[in-house]
Amino acid sequence: MERTATADAAAPPGAPLPPADTGPASAGSALTDVSDLLDGMPQQRGAATDAPPGGPSGPDDGVTWAVAAPRLSSAAFLRSAAARAARLLPAPGGTPFTFGYAGVLAGTSLIALYAPEGPVDALLQGSSTDVAHLVHTPLLVLTSSALWVAGGIASPYMVLFLLVLTALERRLGGLRAAGVFLFGHVTATLATEATVGVAVLAGRLPDTSLHRLDYGISFGVAAGVGALSGLLPPWLRWPLLGGFLTLVLQDLLAYTDPMTSWGHLLSVALGTAIWPLVRRWHRERREQRERRACGAGIERPAPVVVG
Repeated sequence: MERTATADAAAPPGAPLPPADTGPASAGSALTDVSDLLDGMPQQRGAATDAPPGGPSGPDDGVTWAVAAPRLSSAAFLRSAAARAARLLPAPGGTPFTFGYAGVLAGTSLIALYAPEGPVDALLQGSSTDVAHLVHTPLLVLTSSALWVAGGIASPYMVLFLLVLTALERRLGGLRAAGVFLFGHVTATLATEATVGVAVLAGRLPDTSLHRLDYGISFGVAAGVGALSGLLPPWLRWPLLGGFLTLVLQDLLAYTDPMTSWGHLLSVALGTAIWPLVRRWHRERREQRERRACGAGIERPAPVVVG
């Protein structure tokens, strides 16, 4: 009121007075001036509570967006972690060899657990890769002995089989992962049983050692551990090798089954000996995936934009 009264008093007599700001246009201009000032003011806390819970209601709703963003990132992180954890285990689409083989091992483990003891012992004895069987039916026993898990489905080697063979198959493919497994299984079995045969001929072991019970997947798994370690970064490679060798050395020092323990050491050595080969296979498989991805990108039709 003071500013208006002063302006009216200062006007010369007889001069026309300025129009009064009573119309809608003048009110709008005043609000425009005030809104320019309000844009620089910090937003109040109450604005975030008035916003709908589904997310930001507009480009200026910065407080609501800051609250909702951590929730979205947490959900995405959990989904990513679950997807990575799922890739550690075999799947019928991604790792068909490991998945199918694991199903066979689960079936034979259930047979060994719930079937009558007499038939199970006969099956295991018939599948044993002892010297007597290797001389007469080598292919049969080398194949059938790899269908059983010593210690059942809860054996540590069954857990290692799932983790190691899954990782190996994802990096090399099913056929090459099976080749690594069979390489360790067959080579270590023949080496250990040949040693037993020579020891029996030399009189260092009794003749009953020619019929000792020998079956399981541990030699193939140990070779897989050695081969997989060559494809991992150093911070995973050496703990994997060190932990597995520690278990093997403990069994060897316990002297419960020294021939099998020596076979595990040999299998790991065989797996590490083929590092150049598995690394080349891994590189070739990665290049094939990249070429397929590039080919798919080239052949994919361009999107049609309407409007």
